Order: sequence, then C-alpha cells, then structure tokens
Amino acid sequence: MFIQIVDLLGTIAFAISGALIAMNKRMDPFGVLIIAFVTAVGGGTLRDVMIGIEPVSWMRNITFVYVIIGSATFAVIIRNRISYLLKSLFLFDTIGIGLYTVVGIETGLVAGLHPIICIAMGTMTACFGGVVRDTLCNEIPVIFREEIYATACILGGITYFILLHFFDNKNYLFIIAGLVVIIIRIIAVRFKISLPSLYNSDK
Repeated sequence: MFIQIVDLLGTIAFAISGALIAMNKRMDPFGVLIIAFVTAVGGGTLRDVMIGIEPVSWMRNITFVYVIIGSATFAVIIRNRISYLLKSLFLFDTIGIGLYTVVGIETGLVAGLHPIICIAMGTMTACFGGVVRDTLCNEIPVIFREEIYATACILGGITYFILLHFFDNKNYLFIIAGLVVIIIRIIAVRFKISLPSLYNSDK
C-alpha cells in the first residue's frame, strides 16, 4: 500500500515537472498534457516492458491517468503564481526521481531480480521519463549533462540495499532511500557539484 502511495506521489511530481517545462516552451494545452504524460509514465513503461509486465502498470490502473491529467491541469492553473518557474521545475523533478527510484527498485525485487539490476531498474524508472520529456522539448536530457542526476539515483539505490540489512520495515527504506536521492541532487545543484567532463578543452 505504501509503495503505491509513493508511486502516485512520484507520478504527480513528474507530471507537474513535465507540464512546467512544456509551458516554458509555450506549448498548447494538448502539448502540455502529452509532455506531462510521457514524463510521468516513460520510465515506468520502459521498466515494465523490460521486466515483462503486460500490460504496463499505468494501463492496468486508470487512476494514474486521472492523476496525470489532474496534475497537469493543476500546473496550468498555478503557472502565473509560480515566481520562479525553473526552480519549481527543479523541485518537482528532484522529488520525482527520488520517489521513482524506490518504486523501480521495489518492482525489480518483486520480479526476483539481482540487487544491481534492481538499482538499474530504479535509475531507469526515475530518469527515462525525463529523457523523453527533454528530447521532445528539444533540450539535452539532464542525464546526459554533467549534473548529478542518475548518480543520485544509484547512490539512493545502494543506500536502500545497505539499510535492507538493518530495517525490517520497508516503509522506512523507501523514505530514507528516496530522501538520499533528493538530498544528493539538491546539494549537487546548490554547490555546483558535477561529474568530470571527458571533453578536452585543449584540443
């Protein structure tokens, strides 16, 4: 039950982040809805396809569709009240990757996958929706920049499996691992911490 709540919260966060970037690109209402939708379900869809879940999760639960439509509508309504659109986009995107990381990990565990693969599933669930969103919006996906993004998801996943040896209650694991992802991402952006670039400026 708790993981389902986390999944819905992640869907809300990603749908809002998708809607915000679509409005920033001056898309029409239909475009805003499409970007919100692919941002929210892109990672989970790829995860389910790779694991072999048919049909994919959002097709089996219409609640996700309603939540995405509602979240996108909410973002449109409050757009004029958001003073710092890009900061709001960063906040919702960061919350989204934190929540979706643990959802992906748990889905991998239920499927009986190795912990390393589960971490990969968590990272993919958290990041792929943003990749589709940025690609459709003609942006370089955040995961392909120097920013700490997928790395935060991986570290959150590692934290999950380390703490799995100390906690019996998985709800605590979901919360802690998700917070690790969110905190790492915020600290990295706040202090401009990034991965080293392989580009050689001397050439």
